Amino acid sequence: MAKVAFIGLGVMGYPMAGHLKVKGGHEVTVYNRTTAKAEKWAAQFGGAYALTPAEAARDADFVFTCVGNDDDLRSVTTGPDGCLSSMKPGAILIDNTTASAEVARELETAAEARGGFFIDAPVSGGQAGAENGVLTVMCGGKPDIFERAKPVIDAYARMVGLMGPAGSGQLAKMVNQICIAGLVQGLAEGIHFAKKAGLDVENLVSVISKGAAGSWQMENRHKTMNEGKFDFGFAIDWMRKDLGICLTEARRNGAKLPVTALVDQFYGDVQAMGGNRWDTSSLLARLEK
Repeated sequence: MAKVAFIGLGVMGYPMAGHLKVKGGHEVTVYNRTTAKAEKWAAQFGGAYALTPAEAARDADFVFTCVGNDDDLRSVTTGPDGCLSSMKPGAILIDNTTASAEVARELETAAEARGGFFIDAPVSGGQAGAENGVLTVMCGGKPDIFERAKPVIDAYARMVGLMGPAGSGQLAKMVNQICIAGLVQGLAEGIHFAKKAGLDVENLVSVISKGAAGSWQMENRHKTMNEGKFDFGFAIDWMRKDLGICLTEARRNGAKLPVTALVDQFYGDVQAMGGNRWDTSSLLARLEK
């Protein structure tokens, strides 16, 4: 058992912190910008809550963050009352936010300057993966620090891997989102074409999903896509944030992402249709408008 702080109780962080308490058996203190959410979590899981990130992190062995973007992350770490101001020497800051590789490297430097350590650990698997404790976690950091952190991260993960030095976890998450963007667009076009051609989509998918066209997206999203339901999974607003990070990094490293850039524009079209909170499979709605 370790002393753990968890900062950020959104749709991902709330269940992840719960797994650290229940499955991991750790002593967990949480912080959330909306205190009522932290109070609810503490009542549900039997942990404690704090009124600032610094208070939550005090005396913790591991401090987790899971917030919205780079600016949010800087606010709860290096900002006033940020967790780094109170973390004890030797503690490890583990960031589950999908953010830039640049901010990950900044935080490693900041943590080490205070005698601590840092792992960037963005996750994949969505809300369902967080609730079921089966997330995929892509980590960046020093190997010996990763080995210390991994048994704790395991409480909410099915797969945890070290991708390289600080920032590498974020770069791996970018690859993950690049791959998903292309897959979902292909699936949307395939279903759209099938319907126009008069094919039975359910019958079609039962066959082609067992071949080379099969994917997680096809298995888990084709039915709701065919029914025009888009309330199952990762919201477009968040996907566009992630793709923006990918495209910014690509401009920096010289990678060419023509499909990713195009799908990002398509998601912008869906936002213009009022679909900001629809899930990523709603690319089909754009084709059928």
